[in-house]
Amino acid sequence: MDAYLEGQTRKGNHMTTDTDLIKLYSTRILGLAADIPHRARLDTPDGTAQRRSPLCGSTVTVDVTLNDGMITGFGQDVKACALGQAAAAVVGRNILGRTEAEVQTGRDQLYAMLKTGGDDPDAPFDDLKVLGPAAEYKNRHASILLAFDATLDAFEDARKAKSA
Repeated sequence: MDAYLEGQTRKGNHMTTDTDLIKLYSTRILGLAADIPHRARLDTPDGTAQRRSPLCGSTVTVDVTLNDGMITGFGQDVKACALGQAAAAVVGRNILGRTEAEVQTGRDQLYAMLKTGGDDPDAPFDDLKVLGPAAEYKNRHASILLAFDATLDAFEDARKAKSA
């Protein structure tokens, strides 16, 4: 068992038990984490970006190729906890053909779900609802958002490269 899950862990003003954390790492989340698509980096991306969560050290590096503002190629290198991996899996499964605005909307909806009790993200990122219970674990939010944040940064990198 992960050392993080052993014993009790402080959450807010009270202690959580192993059971709370084990429930968080549901079979569905672990299944997603084990099956992340587009794990190979791209040879000639239009944009590349890496994001790191300072709290836990998780990192996601994303490469994109774009055509008419839509993602036509996607590669990601994910070194994150199971929650960050699960989010990266959902993003990876649904990212091809998406515009920057669609990626931003998915990111904003995930952020609202985690931070303010907002609704689950809409399709195509609706499978992120499985991460709803992670709202209680603020120290995991940055890791969960990494795949979106790195993808948005890769759009920006592609814009800079094109104008250079």
